[in-house]
Amino acid sequence: MPDTIRIALAQLNPHQGQVVANLAAIRRARAEAARQGADLVVTPEFSIAGYPPEDLVRKPAFIAACMEAIGALAADTADGGPGIVVGGPWQEGEHVHNAAYLLEGGVVAARRAKHELPNYGVFDDKRVFDPGPAPGPVPFRGFRLGLMICEDWWFPAVCETLAESGAELLLSINGSPYEVDKHERRIELAVHRVVETGLPFIFCAQVCGQDELVFEGASFVLNADRTLAVQLPHFEEVVRITEWHRQDGRLVCAQQALAPVPGRMESIYRCMMLGLGDYVRKNGFPGVILGLSGGIDSAISAAVAVDALGPGMVRGFMMPSPFTSQDSLDDAAECARLLGIPCDTVPITPAMEAFGGMLAPLFEGRQADITEENIQSRARGLILMAISNKFGPMLLTTGNKSEMSVGYATLYGDMCGGYSVLKDVYKTTVFELCRWRNENFPPGALGPAGAVMPERVITKPPSAELKPNQTDQDSLPPYEVLDGILHGLIEGERSVDALVEQGYDRPTVLRVWRMLDRAEYKRRQAPPGVKITPRAFGRDRRYPITNGFTALIA
Repeated sequence: MPDTIRIALAQLNPHQGQVVANLAAIRRARAEAARQGADLVVTPEFSIAGYPPEDLVRKPAFIAACMEAIGALAADTADGGPGIVVGGPWQEGEHVHNAAYLLEGGVVAARRAKHELPNYGVFDDKRVFDPGPAPGPVPFRGFRLGLMICEDWWFPAVCETLAESGAELLLSINGSPYEVDKHERRIELAVHRVVETGLPFIFCAQVCGQDELVFEGASFVLNADRTLAVQLPHFEEVVRITEWHRQDGRLVCAQQALAPVPGRMESIYRCMMLGLGDYVRKNGFPGVILGLSGGIDSAISAAVAVDALGPGMVRGFMMPSPFTSQDSLDDAAECARLLGIPCDTVPITPAMEAFGGMLAPLFEGRQADITEENIQSRARGLILMAISNKFGPMLLTTGNKSEMSVGYATLYGDMCGGYSVLKDVYKTTVFELCRWRNENFPPGALGPAGAVMPERVITKPPSAELKPNQTDQDSLPPYEVLDGILHGLIEGERSVDALVEQGYDRPTVLRVWRMLDRAEYKRRQAPPGVKITPRAFGRDRRYPITNGFTALIA
């Protein structure tokens, strides 16, 4: 019986549905692992196609392409090099499973189907996959591997079954999406599985942006004594060898230098970078454009875009109206200068005058109100979409979660665009991110070091500048109050009474509750954006548009 095994963790960035490209990436990872003397290379959940595949798995041609690629990988292992653990579909008759394949000696040596199918939050696995039986261990070169797929280890049953049936090592391939502070929860949960089974644990995860979801990688290894032996980087592709030795009949992983775990603001910022960068590149956009208002939301959105894509792929536009202050013009220009991007000016006054003239007969005798304010926002949206259509770059939307929660956004105006990095970021967090970025340079960033926005952008009162002397706080509670209430209503699903007991003013809580529910129809029409919190709008939080429940709340 061998006493040593070298397992490579391949933390890969798959391109959803690009089976040929993913096959090539896995082959490169195997070649690198072989160069480092690996016996086995482990790739993430559904690595042949990218996770989550959603309804792609309903296409027979997609499954056939995946199976052909897995067969080609299996044939590769006839060369006597490392075996491979690869994730992909497994079809048996009418049943389709999310499976892990062990490829060795030129064949599929074993496969295990995902037993626990998540069906909450962003996950719809039960809609497209069938569960497999509780798995037993798989033999590999004298070792017994407890092969699992993501959700299988979030509950005790599968790990206990593997331990009771003779597994020496728990090995999970994963497609676990980013949420702020989730890495700490994963480590804590893995410790529980290690304590319950007495077995060491490998967590191997993908690192990519996939529509709204970001997967940060951060693969790790826990020994049976609960020590963290290996920690791979967050937000980076890497192939890393782990060395295992039998000691007193148990497998022990040799200690490595641990990659640093980013702090809260760094992790959010890098999540936005990865989400936007992959969305733009994998969808073939030549770059992005955005409106630069001189405000904080467009400033941080531009900074993320430049850091993710480089200044050559980002272009700003200032669209002043008669209500735009000189400070805003100066701040937008300074943001563009600090980031090294062009910023063109397209005044909207002619559009305002044209719409005013066209609508004057219909609006005669009525006072100007929010209608005219929204025309300004929609004129800007029309201009930006026209530029996007003409030149090809995607329009980046800049609204934050606080505004989208309460409907402080204009349909077909500032909500126009293809993607939003701030969709799941509260305004108070926007302020923190701006200060963090001005003081730090994110790893892997393509933008400039140093401050990327003037201090005044962060300190001045936020304003849409759609009428004279306007500020956000004319229409909304202070953001520290608003965000606290929204966090309680959205992430916490707390009642009005519970929030009042927490110290918030009842009329304010009721007002925010009603605004939150009334704005659901707007959010249904918003572009996708990076998921940050446990309850992002869209796939996480699904409320009816027609909803009379708020009428029952006193």
